[in-house]
Amino acid sequence: MRIRTLVIAASLAAAACADPSEPPVSEDLPGEPSKADHSEFQLSGARGWYVVGNALTPGQDRLDLTITTTGDARVVDLWLDNRYVRRATRQGNKFTFSIDLKTVAVGSHRILLAADGARVAFAAVPFQRSHPLYIAVSNDWDDPDNADPMLERQERLHARHPHLVMTHFVGPYTFTDPAITPARRQRLVQWVTNLRDTEGDEIGLHVHPYCNFVRTAGVTCRTSPSFAYANGDTSGYTVILASYTRAELEKLFVRAADLFEQNGLGRPTSFRAGGWTADTNVLQALGTAGHVADSSGCNWSRLEEWADNSGAALYAWNRENWAAIDATSQPYYPSTTDILADAAPHIPVLEVPNNGLLVDYVSGAEMIDMFQQNWPERRPLAEPTVYAIGYHPPNFSETYFSRMDVALTEIDKYLALEGTGPVIYARMSDLKKVFPQP
Repeated sequence: MRIRTLVIAASLAAAACADPSEPPVSEDLPGEPSKADHSEFQLSGARGWYVVGNALTPGQDRLDLTITTTGDARVVDLWLDNRYVRRATRQGNKFTFSIDLKTVAVGSHRILLAADGARVAFAAVPFQRSHPLYIAVSNDWDDPDNADPMLERQERLHARHPHLVMTHFVGPYTFTDPAITPARRQRLVQWVTNLRDTEGDEIGLHVHPYCNFVRTAGVTCRTSPSFAYANGDTSGYTVILASYTRAELEKLFVRAADLFEQNGLGRPTSFRAGGWTADTNVLQALGTAGHVADSSGCNWSRLEEWADNSGAALYAWNRENWAAIDATSQPYYPSTTDILADAAPHIPVLEVPNNGLLVDYVSGAEMIDMFQQNWPERRPLAEPTVYAIGYHPPNFSETYFSRMDVALTEIDKYLALEGTGPVIYARMSDLKKVFPQP
């Protein structure tokens, strides 16, 4: 009765301003399209998915639909979710609709189209309204140098996935390691800034506390505890970053930002700790240095290769420090006293968990499986969601390239830009706009 009442009211309103020669709007919802031939109507313009907007992503808030006909129809009526919306009058051989979706809720929706007051619709148009599924692709510069074949493979990723943007977590030791020549440094700088300027990539910061970098910040270099070696690491590379004090970390991040600016990279605002070894001191020091996002939260269960590595603490450290992080963990603002708690007082740095981990530890099929876990049954998302994956440039082999390519090829099937899903590639720092601090 409720639907019929709404239909009658809408029909009367339409009739009041309609051309009297036009067929009246049916008082009843038209029946489902039959198997009869309706080939005289051709539909175009409608998308399968429309994303709800936020401070980062403009909403896809208008459904534009064009109906071209070879028949004699004079008017077409449109019904959305069993409610009459409006009528389009023929212009030439076309009917056009532009429907505002701002108030249309997240979920599955359906349009019915009927011509000349027919009791049976000639077409049904389903669509989904969803919050975005952000894909945050990143890479960690573990070494001072990345060989040219690894650089080429990353360029190839962009070429094969034109909508991809990513965050390059660059290591400041590229500028402090004496083994890297000035010419090589310049080559790396030109390469990464070109991707920033032409592809829209972000340049963030990655820190393994190499002694050649730490000492330039006026900090005494630690050689233990190491997440890889029981007896420590004289290079500093595998030393747990969280073993440094907050005051020391602040000096390291200031020094890194200065090196970036001196070399044309700009000041970084996103971060990942080497070995994911960040704690609340690391995040608070990042906040002091002007960072807005961190992606050290580790889906540690995927580090099983390290579980039985004698003398290595990487698996155990991450299992303890990031105990609650798994494949579907979402961005949050950690507490100043508990890195896993989304509770006041908050650290003003958005934690974006690396919930898909890095390609060293997962296959293409496993990345696709975790992607699907973050988008259950491919249903519309009730809130913005993030899936974060990536790789290490120093060992970005053809095998690892293939894994990334397989995963991104599947992900590309569902791009919001194409109207085939809610997927949007995003830079780490930009996610702060989606998830503002409480």
